[in-house]
Amino acid sequence: MTDTIAVPEGGYRFIPGVYQYSAGVAAEPGFTLERVRFANPVPLTEGFRRIAAALDAARRPKTAFCACELRSPAPFTERGFAAFNRIYGGVLQEWGLFRDGRNPVARSNVCPEIAPPAEPSFHAFVYTVPDAAPPSFAVAGSGEAPEGRSNYRDHIIARGDTTPEGLVTKARWVLGEMERRMGLLGAAWKDTTAVQVYCVRDIHPFLADELVARGAARHGVTWQFCRPPVVELDYEMDCRGLFRERVLA
Repeated sequence: MTDTIAVPEGGYRFIPGVYQYSAGVAAEPGFTLERVRFANPVPLTEGFRRIAAALDAARRPKTAFCACELRSPAPFTERGFAAFNRIYGGVLQEWGLFRDGRNPVARSNVCPEIAPPAEPSFHAFVYTVPDAAPPSFAVAGSGEAPEGRSNYRDHIIARGDTTPEGLVTKARWVLGEMERRMGLLGAAWKDTTAVQVYCVRDIHPFLADELVARGAARHGVTWQFCRPPVVELDYEMDCRGLFRERVLA
């Protein structure tokens, strides 16, 4: 399988992933990624409308939409997650974004432990703009389970083990997955501009040795007190290397 697939009309390439998202995206030469964060979570349907409006205002096609970050009320069951992904993916298909059945849009979808949104909502989105900037990329979120299996539950790394030893095992696996995805995009920790951790357990025991020491915290780490999107997952990360970010009220 090709490591990455180009979306010429969007100005980026993506790592093929699972139905609900690609594993990561990178701008093609002559383009850069721009991240827009909503000041407050925007419910899914309204979020898609506002993203379409932002793309139109920027004179960019819908195919320029290449990554997003979602916030959900609570972790889904396996069946609930699949149902939600069909709704979300259906909009992307309506927008004409899928490529030969593959979803090119990278994504994180996590669940705030405190003050969660009432329904699945957009937190941020990324799109391409013409710009001769340095290379830029966004790696999709990953919890501590391989993707593309028949379910998450039976493949969770150190499933149910929230001891310090269990958590560091989970973190090491996810850090390795971040490195694998960045490698496919031609990037590494030295190229990141932001790294986010989503976990409600104590990450301090391994923060220095596992994140800081390997360069994952070169600009600090944003620790979001959120759970991964599927029941029983405990630790998720995403990362990006981009040079244009703004907040949309």
